[in-house]
Amino acid sequence: MEVGDLYQFVLLIVLVGMILGVGVISLDAFSASSGVSATAQTTINGTRDALEPIATTWIPLIVTIASLAIVIVLVVRSFGQRR
Repeated sequence: MEVGDLYQFVLLIVLVGMILGVGVISLDAFSASSGVSATAQTTINGTRDALEPIATTWIPLIVTIASLAIVIVLVVRSFGQRR
């Protein structure tokens, strides 16, 4: 793994975050519309509540673990190189 290869990983994490963000915003907008029945309102709120742990817990955890793994790989490689 090279530092130049991190570009794709960062883009993937940003893309997943944007998709989750747009999805939650769309659910909020749809939930606030007047044509939504009570059953649909309950389902939308349940879906929104189910997506919340992904955005608040899992994405930061994945980014932190990936960052630490990259740092460890770079440090181990720097000690293993011959001059």
